[in-house]
Amino acid sequence: MPKKTVANLSEADLKGKRVLVRADFNVPFDDKGAITDDTRIRAALPTIQDLTKKGAKVLLSSHMGRPKGQVKEELRLTPVAKRLSELLGQNVTMCSDCIGDAVASVVSGMNNGDVALLENVRFYAEEEKNDPEFAQKLAANADIYVNEAFGTAHRAHASTEGVTKVLKTSVAGYLIEKELKFLQGAIDNPQRPLAAIIGGSKVSSKIGVIETLLDKCDKLLIGGGMIFTFYKARGLSVGKSLVEEDKLELAKTLEAKAKEKGVELLLPTDVVVADNFAPDANAQTVSVNAIPEGWMGLDIGPDSVKTFQAALEDCKCVIWNGPMGVFEFDKFAPGTEAIAHTLAGLTPKGCITIIGGGDSVAAVEKVGVAEKMSHISTGGGASLELLEGKTLPGIAALNDA
Repeated sequence: MPKKTVANLSEADLKGKRVLVRADFNVPFDDKGAITDDTRIRAALPTIQDLTKKGAKVLLSSHMGRPKGQVKEELRLTPVAKRLSELLGQNVTMCSDCIGDAVASVVSGMNNGDVALLENVRFYAEEEKNDPEFAQKLAANADIYVNEAFGTAHRAHASTEGVTKVLKTSVAGYLIEKELKFLQGAIDNPQRPLAAIIGGSKVSSKIGVIETLLDKCDKLLIGGGMIFTFYKARGLSVGKSLVEEDKLELAKTLEAKAKEKGVELLLPTDVVVADNFAPDANAQTVSVNAIPEGWMGLDIGPDSVKTFQAALEDCKCVIWNGPMGVFEFDKFAPGTEAIAHTLAGLTPKGCITIIGGGDSVAAVEKVGVAEKMSHISTGGGASLELLEGKTLPGIAALNDA
């Protein structure tokens, strides 16, 4: 069901109104408390700027880390307010709390177009419990709600779902609108051929998405540690490679399902193996039929990269979720990096390239090709659940268009 967005709200709807915006400012810090990556902050700017331009008083809400209902000094949002002030070119008032008198006092002093940032909502345990009274307190200083936190939209929390029961006008921000357009659009109205590249260490964490994609895709390329569960299910020897013994039957079922549906399922034909799990381990490239005893696979090999590239060449849409190997170790990063460069090369040829959150985002950023992709999802778990066809509570609760 399409949702109402900030674009549906006019200046008349917003001028002088107090707008609570749930953003995702859960950004990484270094040991000196400086923000090391402000991507998530910048992603919310179009929505904030649109609201201020239309004369709203903007109250930003976010979580940071996992304080588990305790106030933790190192998880305060003060550095975010400072960075937002720089990016917006206007002062962003930092509020000492997210509910109560402290917020009411800040809001009473706001002019149209002002921005304030509320303190970490997860300093209250009631946030993650979606406590109705807490949601009421969060909404007490607002007239309108905007959800711009795609990364937490799969959670029914007080600030993502609870507040929508209190604030009648609840809409999506531009970021969520874009996420739905690309991720849901790729599944519901696919451009064909549609390929999905699924990586990561475990089949178990990607079962739902693989099963859904088998119903939608023309090609499914599998990399990462999960390939060894498929190989072992085929009866191959995988040395010390990661295997989920309880998922061997599932791997066989998924291969059979792909065949039955006419989906081209590609597994790597060669792998880079190591004698132990370390950045400086001894490594060699071997066929998947010849993995030595005592060695473990940590990346896909060059022949597999060529096969994957050839399979992707004619695709009109590619979704990528999960790395091809242990790309954090430079020695085992070439497979993941090659896929990143391949997708970056497909985008200008008219292919829609979607990076579905998590480690794949870190990979394209590490390689320096992030801006060459059609869409980079800001949500790991949320993008996976959306690709699986699950309902995201934080989005389902918004006003229908």
